[in-house]
Amino acid sequence: MRWIITLVILLVIEIYAYQAFRTIFKIRYLAFLYFGITIFVIGLTIYSFNQPNPAGGFSGLRGYMIGLILSLITLKAVVTIFVFGEDIARFFIYLYRKLFTDSGQSFPSRRKFVSTVALGLGAIPFLSLLYGMFKGRYDFRVLKYELTFDNLPPEFDGYQITQISDIHSGSFDNTEKIEYAVDLVNDQASDVIFFTGDLVNNLATEMSVWTDIFGSLKAKDGVYSILGNHDYGDYYDFENENAKAKNLDDLVQIQLDMGWDLLRNEHREITRGDSKINLIGVENWGKGGFKKAGDFDLASKSVDSESFKILLSHDPSHWDEIIKNHPKDVQLTLSGHTHGMQFGIEIPGWFKWSPVQYRYTQWAGIYKKAQRFLNVNRGFGYLAYPGRVGIWPEVSVITLKRSEQV
Repeated sequence: MRWIITLVILLVIEIYAYQAFRTIFKIRYLAFLYFGITIFVIGLTIYSFNQPNPAGGFSGLRGYMIGLILSLITLKAVVTIFVFGEDIARFFIYLYRKLFTDSGQSFPSRRKFVSTVALGLGAIPFLSLLYGMFKGRYDFRVLKYELTFDNLPPEFDGYQITQISDIHSGSFDNTEKIEYAVDLVNDQASDVIFFTGDLVNNLATEMSVWTDIFGSLKAKDGVYSILGNHDYGDYYDFENENAKAKNLDDLVQIQLDMGWDLLRNEHREITRGDSKINLIGVENWGKGGFKKAGDFDLASKSVDSESFKILLSHDPSHWDEIIKNHPKDVQLTLSGHTHGMQFGIEIPGWFKWSPVQYRYTQWAGIYKKAQRFLNVNRGFGYLAYPGRVGIWPEVSVITLKRSEQV
C-alpha cells in the first residue's frame, strides 16, 4: 500500500511539473522530450540496481542515479507546489466569476509568470544537489572547538583531540581526495585521533583499497576507534550467520592492522605524568530500531566515578537517552551517525537546520547539559545520496581546557 501511495504522489508531481514546463516552453513534441527524459533516468536507475555491486550499498553508478533522481524529484516537487497553488487560486477566481459577475464562465488560463518563478525556485535545490554530488561531498572542513572543564587534570590543559566519523569507505571513488582528507587530519597534529564508527557501508572488503591511506593516520597517543551500526553487516544479505560473523572479524582485524585501537565495551587510560584521563568505547547503541550492543556500565566498570572521562559512542541518541543523566559522570562524549543528513543550512553562531533534526535532538556540533558535553561529528564520508549540501564533511578538532581554579 505504501508503494502505491508513493507512486501516485510521484505521478501527480510528474504531471503537475509538466504543466509548468508546457506553459513556459512552446516546443514541439515537448511531452515526448519531458517524459522521455524521465523514463530514461528511471530505466538507467533500474539498470544500475541490476548490476553487480559487491558492497551492497549505493556506490558507483547506483549512487549517482539515486542522486540524480532525488535532484529531479526535488525540482519537480517545488514546481508542483506553485502550480497546484495557482490551480487553487484559478478555481476560486472561476467560482467568483460564475457566481457574481457577467464576465464569463471560462476557467482562467495558467500564467507564464507563475510557472517561470516556480521553475526558477525549483532550480535552486536541483543545482545545489548536483553541486553536492560533484563537489560538496569532498569539501572537507576542519571545525575547531575549545571546551572548558572543572576537573580536567592540569597536565591535560590544552590537550587536543581530532575526531572523524562515518567514513563509509564503500562509497568513495576518488583516491586523491581521500588522501588529501587524511593528510588534513594528520596536519592538525593532535595528541590523539578518535574514529567514532561506520568504517564501511556493509562489508569489510570495502576497505581493501583504503587501508594504506587510513593506516597513515598518526597521533602521539594513538588512534582509537569504535564500531557503528553499519559495521556489523546488518544491512547486507549474507549467505549465513558464519559469513556475517567472519565479515565483522575481518573488519576488526583491518582496524588492528591499521594500528587502530578498537574499543568494544571497554576502556583505556591516557596518561600524562601521574595524571590520566579515561577513554571509554562502546559498541553501537541507538534508539528505535538500531542495534543496542553498547554497554556503558560494562565498559566503565572499573573506572573511577570521579575521574575525567571521554566516551566514544557512535549514535548521539545514546547520550540523550542514557549518558547525559548517568550517575557515573562523563565529561565528554563523541558521536557521529547522523551525517547531518548531508543536507541543510548552517550559518555559524546564528542558524542551523537540517531535516534530520526532526529525528535526532542532537545532530551536529556541540551540545551541553550541566558540565557534560557532546560533539556530533557531521561525518567524513557519505551514504545513499552521493553528496553533501550545506552540511560538509567534517574533521573535528577539540581542545580541552581546565577552568581557572579559585
